Amino acid sequence: MDSLKLIFSDRRYFAPVWVFASLNIMISTWVIYIPHVKSSLDLNDGQLGVALFFLSLGTLAMIPFAPRIIRVLKVGPSTLIGIILFSLFFILPLSAPTYVLLCAALFLTGLGASLTDISMNSLITEVERSDNVHFMSAAHGFFSLGGVIGAGLGSLVILLFNSPVTHMAFTAGGVIITNLILSLRYMNVESLGSSLESKKMSRYSLFKPLFGLAIIAFLVMGGEGSVEHWSKLFMQDMAHVESDRLSGLAFVVFSATMTLGRFMGDQWSRQFGSINLILFGCIVAAIGFGFVLDSSLISSTFGFGLVGLGFSVVIPELFRISGKIKGIESARGISFVAGVGYVGFLLSPPILGFLSNMEDLGLSFLVLLGSILLSIILILVLRKRINSLISGN
Repeated sequence: MDSLKLIFSDRRYFAPVWVFASLNIMISTWVIYIPHVKSSLDLNDGQLGVALFFLSLGTLAMIPFAPRIIRVLKVGPSTLIGIILFSLFFILPLSAPTYVLLCAALFLTGLGASLTDISMNSLITEVERSDNVHFMSAAHGFFSLGGVIGAGLGSLVILLFNSPVTHMAFTAGGVIITNLILSLRYMNVESLGSSLESKKMSRYSLFKPLFGLAIIAFLVMGGEGSVEHWSKLFMQDMAHVESDRLSGLAFVVFSATMTLGRFMGDQWSRQFGSINLILFGCIVAAIGFGFVLDSSLISSTFGFGLVGLGFSVVIPELFRISGKIKGIESARGISFVAGVGYVGFLLSPPILGFLSNMEDLGLSFLVLLGSILLSIILILVLRKRINSLISGN
């Protein structure tokens, strides 16, 4: 919890973590209205899955451009511009009159999401480096907290708004105003790692040491996004929980352990090291999915809690490592790993939806278990290589 004390002791640290919270406030508010979008445009599950894919496609399209934008604008302004554009773009899908315009709006939103995600993680890396502090994991804890704020508060105030567009516009306005005020504390942050990158470095040699990290990020963030979208339905369909409150408890427990683990993650990282912590987190998540697949109220709920705890420490440490690879500018390293990981977060839910149509949600969550086991294998194979590439872990 030392990182929380640090964050609340100085707005220099609180300002960037609020961007993390803001990003998921917007996402979770959008999630509330996905059924509305589906019904208003008369879409089937397949069409909705394709539309959500355009969100992922926009995220992927920004990956090669984000480091250049950050280099030109600097990491602080890029973070602020990213969250402003993302917030404004997310109003568009709810007002799209046709399916084609919905896909276009989601593509634009994906561009804003990717720029924000890469910029804010680069910003945290540079502040950590310059101030010799650890709060990357806690920053991701604020992302989880943003989901609770957006979904929880959004569900409570939804009746106060005449339309989903009004609700989203109001949320976007609040996000933009608060970030404009707080951004004054990070606008002048310099990128200390930019001088490390060799001008002669080929694209292949740049991505090669990060490829394994990116695959792990894709698999783990895909699991996180899938649990967010499908945990309640799993409890209803597979665990046969009829009560809405009890079926929603699984995601509440998942979110709570995810948030708690991320607030503790920086301390654990200092004690055990990033690679060991990533391996431990994946093992805990795999055990958790084993309990989930038991398909009973108590066992599955306990399993979702373990999955949240395991996932909580993996992504922050992957980003921390990708920003410290020798010879690679931190924004480039993070852009690749964070961008691919974020695509997994957005793409995995519709993929699991297609799998559940083929069989049931049991098959979908079995695939999630397999993906985490693959992550464990990758970590064991890559751990020595990664440790040799980290500068100043």
